[in-house]
Amino acid sequence: MNYFGLIAHLKDDPQAVVDYKEYHKKIWPEVEASLRRVGLKRSRIFIFGRQLFMYMEVAEDFDASTYLARYLEEPKAGEWERLMSSYLETPPDAKPGQLWTQMEPIFELN
Repeated sequence: MNYFGLIAHLKDDPQAVVDYKEYHKKIWPEVEASLRRVGLKRSRIFIFGRQLFMYMEVAEDFDASTYLARYLEEPKAGEWERLMSSYLETPPDAKPGQLWTQMEPIFELN
């Protein structure tokens, strides 16, 4: 099993925080199916203020270079991503327009 940690920032709008949390109480079934189809085994999103942290466990054959395109083959996944992106802004130190930024793993307790 491989894993990834990513960060994102919600826009500075209290309603964006409320809405984002509400949507994630029940993601759309097509989105979940598409995520599983491309190799996502487990995912959690944590929030602190406006900062989001996502932990993803993925299948051994997960291809990070193609998963997004394969995930977005499902039209509802594309709709979901456009909607969720409307609540986000680029985190500090990220490339312009990069909403979710992969973190470098530096420690693991087994």
